[in-house]
Amino acid sequence: QVQLVESGGGLVQPGGSLRLSCAASGSWVSINAMGWYRQAPGKQRELVAEFTSGGSTNYADSVKGRFTISRDNAKNTVYLQMNSLKPEDTAVYYCNANIRRSYYRGGDNYWGQGTQVTVSS
Repeated sequence: QVQLVESGGGLVQPGGSLRLSCAASGSWVSINAMGWYRQAPGKQRELVAEFTSGGSTNYADSVKGRFTISRDNAKNTVYLQMNSLKPEDTAVYYCNANIRRSYYRGGDNYWGQGTQVTVSS
């Protein structure tokens, strides 16, 4: 069983900052990729930032220069530092991980429960 538990969402004023955390627990052979998606009301879920299977980072154009993804491999945790937040960043943010649990098959996608981020004055 794999669980992704997010924390750190909340209400913040425009221009403010928040830091999201996502901790993975369970058993696996490897974590292939890990990152953050978001879904605003009436919109499709979109990639925000991720660590790819090759170890590089990938950001949505809308958050480049404002958001930073980082990780602590010892804690199986990925973070999203969000600065200069805008009202359009308001969404439910989901942690996602592609995790390989067996040597005999590829990785599966797992999702956290989501954490609400609201940017409003």
